[in-house]
Amino acid sequence: MELNKQSDWVARSLRSVWHPCTQMQHHETVPLIPVSRGKGAWLYDHEGRRYLDAISSWWVNLFGHANPRINAALKDQLDTLEHAMLAGFTHEPVIELSEKLSALTGHVLGHSFYASDGASAVEIALKMSFHSWRNNGKSDKQEFVCLKGSYHGETIGALAVTDVALFKDAYGPLLRASQTVMSPDARNAAEGETASDVARRAAVDVERLFAERADKIAAIIIEPLVQCATGMAMHDPLYLKLVRELCDRHQVHLILDEIAVGCGRTGTFFACEQAGIWPDFLCLSKGISGGYLPLSLVMTRDEIYQAFYSNDVTRGFLHSHSYTGNPLACRAALATLQIFEDDDILNANRVKAARLTAALQPLAQHQQVRNFRNRGMIWAFDAIDATPDFSRRFFATAVEHELLMRPIGATVYMMPPYILDDEEIDGLAANTLAVFDKVMAG
Repeated sequence: MELNKQSDWVARSLRSVWHPCTQMQHHETVPLIPVSRGKGAWLYDHEGRRYLDAISSWWVNLFGHANPRINAALKDQLDTLEHAMLAGFTHEPVIELSEKLSALTGHVLGHSFYASDGASAVEIALKMSFHSWRNNGKSDKQEFVCLKGSYHGETIGALAVTDVALFKDAYGPLLRASQTVMSPDARNAAEGETASDVARRAAVDVERLFAERADKIAAIIIEPLVQCATGMAMHDPLYLKLVRELCDRHQVHLILDEIAVGCGRTGTFFACEQAGIWPDFLCLSKGISGGYLPLSLVMTRDEIYQAFYSNDVTRGFLHSHSYTGNPLACRAALATLQIFEDDDILNANRVKAARLTAALQPLAQHQQVRNFRNRGMIWAFDAIDATPDFSRRFFATAVEHELLMRPIGATVYMMPPYILDDEEIDGLAANTLAVFDKVMAG
């Protein structure tokens, strides 16, 4: 019976569901996995097979599937208020969440604007930057700067500041041009260079561009510490500090996209804390709701907020979304923040990260691996001489070894939930090595 249900779900999905970031024809040879339930770090299919969610279901599920504390918060909220429009109304979950997030920045970023997904948050930050400059009499500042290899989403505005050809090239005619500067990716180090040397070189490239075009540039957008979708490109925090100084000197806004790298993923709650700086706009999504409900937000400074504060409607921020600040999503986020506090997650993660890093040493020293790297709860390495179908074969082989993993090209990465126990950590490391050896052996 369960086998029939499994086959039925796959057939029905292939007939009716268009899956994201997927060439659907590939599912003729790589079957869909029909998930029936989740518990903790594991997903289960109808036949009882389980898969360790080593990528937190696209980097969102911080505290495991069916987390009892988040479940309880949502059940309570369902009996109180499921949704109300945020235009002309407000409610306790969105107020409390905004206050808690502001406090985490020392109230430097005291205003939060809500949406549903990461790309929407990026769109909001871009529009806010441009509009605030216009409200301040600098309407020529309309350009944006992104990093080589950057990824910030797939809506039209976000795609314009993305530099991953796979996502961008097909839609190039629709996009507004942006400026691209050198990535501080530590893998770009020349012989004898350190990661901080690369950061300085990359900052010099920003300085050159700002010197030429600062009067036209509204903002630079950066994914701090780890450029995820380009292959987990990691950089020294010094880069953020240097760019913050350049933005201040040249009157350019700094937008930090912490959609994937925020919420403790890099070792601090906000990645930019490791550089000792705060941006003008900070985008959050993914893990902020614990992987339960779509939620994103942009945090910004009071001086940005004040640029829109007026009796003139046209000077207001002209952006809306029907589910802005949804009470259920905000309540999930509040429960997520409470777990961070109650379980001292950032310190607990340091212990887990050290154990997994140690367990992964056979891969780090593997003769077919280069650039093994780690930042907080993110691990990555690059396969040497990987075949063009490496990522698809790795995914399929990982499933056979009870793992959910999706390499980016030749880059294998892990971004597991924060709840792994020692046995799961050791199993993740051992199975990843077994999968890698099998795939590389062809």
